[in-house]
Amino acid sequence: MTQLHEAVILITGASGGFGQQLTRQLLEAGSKLILTDLDENILSQQAEVIHKQVVTGEVLATLAANLSTREGCQTLYHQVKALNIPIDILINNAGIGMFGRMDEVPQEKWELLMQVNLLAPMRLSSLFVADMIARQKGHIVNISSLAGWSATAGMAHYATSKFGLRGFSEGLFNELKEHNVQVTTVYPFFSRTPILQSQRYGTLAKMNPGIPEYMATDPAKVMQAAIRGIVHNQLHVFPDSVSKTIHLLKRYFPDFLGWISNIFDKKLQNGQLR
Repeated sequence: MTQLHEAVILITGASGGFGQQLTRQLLEAGSKLILTDLDENILSQQAEVIHKQVVTGEVLATLAANLSTREGCQTLYHQVKALNIPIDILINNAGIGMFGRMDEVPQEKWELLMQVNLLAPMRLSSLFVADMIARQKGHIVNISSLAGWSATAGMAHYATSKFGLRGFSEGLFNELKEHNVQVTTVYPFFSRTPILQSQRYGTLAKMNPGIPEYMATDPAKVMQAAIRGIVHNQLHVFPDSVSKTIHLLKRYFPDFLGWISNIFDKKLQNGQLR
C-alpha cells in the first residue's frame, strides 16, 4: 500500500476542479503538497482557502509552471529539486480538452493539447523517476480519462492523448515494478470541472451541444475513488459507475457499446437529454 500521511506529493494542474479536490483530500490525509499550475497567484489563493478549512497536512510550495513545453517541465523539475525534498508521489493531473472534427480544430490547438495531456506527464515522469528508482520508493499517478478507452466523434485529439497516456502508464508500470515504484492511471467520465467548458469547433460542435451537466459526475467523489486506488497501488482505476460500465462494454461487448453510443448521440443532438 502507498502511505499518504507525511508523503510528499507533487500535483500538477492543482488549481483545476480535480486539482482542488486532490489538494483538499490529500491534506485531510496528512500529506505534504507541492502544487503547480499556470498562475501562481490563483493557485496560492486557492490553497490558502482550502488550508483554512483543512488544518491537517501541509502545503510546502505553490509553483507556477507552463507544462506545454519541454523547458517548462524542466523548470518545474529544477524548482522542486531546489526545495531539497524528495517526491514520494507525482500526480500528473494537468490537462486540457477540446471538441471538434479532426480537420476543423486548429492545428496549434490540438498540438498544444498533446503537449499538455501526453508529453508533459511523460517528461515529468522521466525527470522524477530516476530519484524514485534510486530511493526504491515512489508512485506516479496519471489522471487520464474514459476517453483513454473509448473515442467518440469530436474527441479524436483528446482521446489520442489519453490512449497514449494509458499505453505509457502500462509500459512504465512494467519497467518500474522491480524498483518498488508504483504506477496508477485514473479514467474518469466527464465530471463537473472546467473541462466541460472546453473550446468547441466546427460542424460537430454545432450538431452536438455537449454532455448535460446533470449527467456529469461529482469531482469530490471521483477523486475520493482515485485516492483509494492510489493507496491500494491499482494500475487502472475507474472511479465512477459510468467509467466502469463503459470500460467493461468496450472490452467485452464493443459492438453493443457502439449501438448504445449511436442512440445516445442522436438523443443528444435532438435535445432529448437536456
